Amino acid sequence: MGDGDGDGQQSLSQSIKGRLQEGVQNSVFKNKSLLDPDTVIDEDRIVGRDEQLDDTITYLRPTLQGNRPPNMLLYGPSGTGKSLIINAVCEQVIELAEGQDIRFGVVKINCQTIKSHDRAVYRLVENAAAQAGVEVGVPESGVSTDQKLIRFYEILSDHFDSVIIILDEIDLLAGRQRDPNDEPAYSKLLYQLSRASQLGRIEGHVSVAALTNDPRFMEELDGRAESSFNPQDIVFPDYDANQLQSILERRQDAYQDDVLEDGIIPLSAALAAQDHGDARKAIDLFRKAGEIADRRDEDRIREEHVRDAQKEAERDRTLTQMQGLSTQKKLSLYATAIVPVYSTRSLSTVPSTVAYRVYQYITDLLDADEKSRDSYLRYMNEAETYNFVTSKKRGRGYGGGVHKEYAFVDDPSVVAETLREDFRLEQAGHDEDLIRSVVNAQIEEFFDI
Repeated sequence: MGDGDGDGQQSLSQSIKGRLQEGVQNSVFKNKSLLDPDTVIDEDRIVGRDEQLDDTITYLRPTLQGNRPPNMLLYGPSGTGKSLIINAVCEQVIELAEGQDIRFGVVKINCQTIKSHDRAVYRLVENAAAQAGVEVGVPESGVSTDQKLIRFYEILSDHFDSVIIILDEIDLLAGRQRDPNDEPAYSKLLYQLSRASQLGRIEGHVSVAALTNDPRFMEELDGRAESSFNPQDIVFPDYDANQLQSILERRQDAYQDDVLEDGIIPLSAALAAQDHGDARKAIDLFRKAGEIADRRDEDRIREEHVRDAQKEAERDRTLTQMQGLSTQKKLSLYATAIVPVYSTRSLSTVPSTVAYRVYQYITDLLDADEKSRDSYLRYMNEAETYNFVTSKKRGRGYGGGVHKEYAFVDDPSVVAETLREDFRLEQAGHDEDLIRSVVNAQIEEFFDI
């Protein structure tokens, strides 16, 4: 019996291996890493950023001349090439510096998930130590921030002739400000880093490149930090649809030959251009379409895959936004979203009167607390602040009163599907036909009045 079990286990192992290998061999991808937005790419793949590239090269060139580069502030909307440009230029500086026996270091952190000044300093120490190939040398907790800074300066002085410190999404490093008048963490950090060379704490040249989506970032800095940092500005505008299309065309060799149907790249670019010209989202969409084709074991990428990828992206974004909402707010949003989804009429907006009656039915179906109409309207006002919906007031003629009407920013079916899968709302899908009939009965009653 033991031998039989062994044979069965071996057979299962071979089956898993075979299926894994088959998935790799049949993939539509050839070099998927090209569709990772954070991949440092060749300069011939950089599109629509000639001016920003020229500026960054100009500002970093002094490193190769034995001089200190200026501090830089790269700002513009998300996905407009800030990280792409600074990383691409730094890669080339590293290669050229090695040829000149200049020890050039790039110390980089993303501030998005860092909650405090102390944690940011520790991340810098970790990164610098990894670059230098030495021990971190200080514990994450139990010592002061100043001691961590001293260790950071020590690593830089001992192992590099010139360093650029890249602080991505720096505006998110606000820290734990108990008082609105307190100096934000990023202001304190910029002051310390930009003053370190001047104060003789670091031997060698150090410059700081801060990346932000906020064009008013400098206005939030403490006066001392602003004066000390004093950066050269590099502005990154949105990409247009043609630029996004060129970006994707220069990465289409991520796929096998002849797997992209005509129109895939223009469609991906057009959908991303609607979302504020974000190259990161265009690349994600282009990649997700291929992943969907792979999941379905299909050998061609069609427009259907791109549109399904767009829905997946909307659902992911919607889910992330909704994670912090209370159950009552989710119920209100769900009840409103299913009105246009289930309606037999073509509805561009959802009357609050109809949505609230559907909300009442859903709360009864789920045995949840039913809140008042005023509470429902308050929850929907909050949904508007999260940019799930927009609203307008509409009158119903003489004696008909005034009501609110809601329009969804994203596809309401994506919102409804996302919420239906939620831990409490998934039960609502069990009576889908009944819910559909309730929705349409309320719509007809509303329009017959």
